[in-house]
Amino acid sequence: QVQLVESGGGLVQPGGSLRLSCAASGFTVEHYTIGWFRQAPGKEREGVSCIASSNGATYEADSVKGRFTITRDNAKNTVYLQMNNLKPEDTAVYYCATDLFALVCSDADYEYDYWGQGTQVTVSS
Repeated sequence: QVQLVESGGGLVQPGGSLRLSCAASGFTVEHYTIGWFRQAPGKEREGVSCIASSNGATYEADSVKGRFTITRDNAKNTVYLQMNNLKPEDTAVYYCATDLFALVCSDADYEYDYWGQGTQVTVSS
């Protein structure tokens, strides 16, 4: 049974940092592409970052490049999103998802097969 559970969200001041976790069960993150997405109120869901199943190559959206880093811990079967220098526009519910068939990253949410419940990130002074 495939499950993804996000955690680590919260309230942080602009310029601060958070580390989100995506704990997987029912599959091994080492062998599947995992993406992070976010959705703010009134906005469409957007791709944030991704780590590919093929070789661990990563992707970051232009809006977060240089600030966010995606990693995976195979022993814990968990994918992380380290978020630094957070900005108010980063405020959103963050979701992790897996694309069971992709060997490379995609920011198209419709290509992903399983989703977590989301974790709220609020960036405010």
